[in-house]
Amino acid sequence: MKLTKWDVLLIAVIALLVPGGPVWAAGTDPSEDPARQYGREKAWEVSPFVGRAFFDKKHNLEDSSVYGGRLGYNVSKRITVEGTVEKIKSRVDDKLRTGTGKGQYRSPTDRVDLTLYHLDVLYHLQPGRKLAPYVVAGVGATHFRPSLSNKDMATVDFGVGAKYWLSRDLALRADLRDHMVSEVFQNGFHNYSATVELVFAFGGPSKAPAAPPPPVPEQEVILVSEWPLPEVENKVRRVVKTPRTEPRVLVLAFEDVHFAFDQSSLNKEAKAILDRSIRILQANPDIKVNIAGYTSASGSDAYNQSLSERRARAVEDYLVRTGLVAADRLSTIGYGEHRPAAHEAAPKDLYSKAAHANMRVLFETLVQ
Repeated sequence: MKLTKWDVLLIAVIALLVPGGPVWAAGTDPSEDPARQYGREKAWEVSPFVGRAFFDKKHNLEDSSVYGGRLGYNVSKRITVEGTVEKIKSRVDDKLRTGTGKGQYRSPTDRVDLTLYHLDVLYHLQPGRKLAPYVVAGVGATHFRPSLSNKDMATVDFGVGAKYWLSRDLALRADLRDHMVSEVFQNGFHNYSATVELVFAFGGPSKAPAAPPPPVPEQEVILVSEWPLPEVENKVRRVVKTPRTEPRVLVLAFEDVHFAFDQSSLNKEAKAILDRSIRILQANPDIKVNIAGYTSASGSDAYNQSLSERRARAVEDYLVRTGLVAADRLSTIGYGEHRPAAHEAAPKDLYSKAAHANMRVLFETLVQ
């Protein structure tokens, strides 16, 4: 069967689109595209379409509208198997033509109806992307009425197309094909179709489940009041040296060590507890400490945030000035009035037990 200029054009387009062709030269492998929800595997696709049919001149038929539907199944993200039925209503083009050419209509025939049914395989070149071009080929039959033969004409079709996904389940589609019709493949006709379609996808795997939240670090609070020191040191060593697969937060809390209202200076009791805490940090040189400052609920958010940061820096400065804890092991953060140790039912009561409990600083230590 001879190739027409339209066949040459189709082949050229396919050559441009196939992996490794010029279109891919500056691109990336589509398998790396994260938008995997489009054209999902094991999904069904229903595609009603309309378009235009262009007949081989030897048929002597007018170019006409074509309509039909397709039902496809996505075997994988790249491959779809699809069945198609399409209808064309045409008329004899040149009623004055005479002769007995094979496959040619002539007077007195006027109207000619065609039904095409074929099974095709689509190969998607960029699976998973919103714009998904493909190449297609298939086999089937064409029924002419009135008939050109005592049986349906065998049909081989191939072409190109593209889907543009508007959502996970809806796409626009364009398709261009050559339908090669013949009783004997070496002597047939080339009829072309160009269609636009809607694609409705359903079934297949559901959306990928959301990634589980990261594990909340397990906390173990060691209060400074848990002295004598050797027991606390052994407990810290045990936590640090036990291998773990998840992060664990060890919190050294300054129990009963708080700041005066609207103050960030350290009193004697706070300094004494910090001195004891320094010994724990010296015994565990791999520990890095995040110093967290807090305030009571009175005052504005902005002021409380600033005050909590000053309290945290005051503790950091004291530890560094001793020369026993390296500065690169320390960091600070202020939480303001957030994350309170106790609920303040009456924030205006500046000297309540709850307010006093919230004016504090503690150590947050991440242990792997």
